[in-house]
Amino acid sequence: MPESPFNLQEKTILITGASSGIGKQIAISIASMGAKVILAARNAEKLTNVKELLDGSGHIVLSLDITDEIAIAAAVDKIPPLDGIVHAAGILKLAPIKILDFDQLKQITETNYLAPVNLTRLLLNKKKIQSAASVVFLTSVNGVYTAVKGFGAYAGSKSALNSISKVMALEYASRKIRFNTIAPGMIKTEMYHEMIKQVSDESVKEDKLKYPLGDYGEPEDVANAAIFLLSAASKWITGTTLVVDGGLTII
Repeated sequence: MPESPFNLQEKTILITGASSGIGKQIAISIASMGAKVILAARNAEKLTNVKELLDGSGHIVLSLDITDEIAIAAAVDKIPPLDGIVHAAGILKLAPIKILDFDQLKQITETNYLAPVNLTRLLLNKKKIQSAASVVFLTSVNGVYTAVKGFGAYAGSKSALNSISKVMALEYASRKIRFNTIAPGMIKTEMYHEMIKQVSDESVKEDKLKYPLGDYGEPEDVANAAIFLLSAASKWITGTTLVVDGGLTII
């Protein structure tokens, strides 16, 4: 039987935002495909708990705030050569433009856009991202394909990631380093469960009707997309977006 193109054996992959939600599930899923995982997030205890769930050995916990420029610069020197990165760190806050203040805008933009771009830039400049590596940014259908009232700062940060990933794909194509994004619809993460506390059950039920496949997605749905983009199965794909939204954007 030929070797599966989705195999991640012998690959070292950095996951930001790996302590919870989609990032946690991506770490679990890619470890099950043979990858060695570098788990990065602020909470060391949560990262250690995630590490204990991973198949295989050689996984690394990297506790740091990716918005801290000094900490990131120091961490880059300690990170081993990478075959892939998934930037899953991000925050979501409901703030209509009328009440959105600069501090909120700055926090969301720094976490969702500036921090992952800066970390990637430093890793590239230090030659820590190997030729033929794959870099994946988690964006969103919100801001790239749709718009939702109250999420202007979030949508703007995700749209910016979508745009710069295309430029990176062009600039590093000669080294066969691929840059792609995954744009999920609503996914049932801890962030989702906190958010729905602010709205009625009827509103959630009505919103689910917008999804042709009938429900919100699971973290595994995004993790499977990440496996594809990290693996040799997608070796001729760069500068594009894989939409994982249950059909939301086709309506």
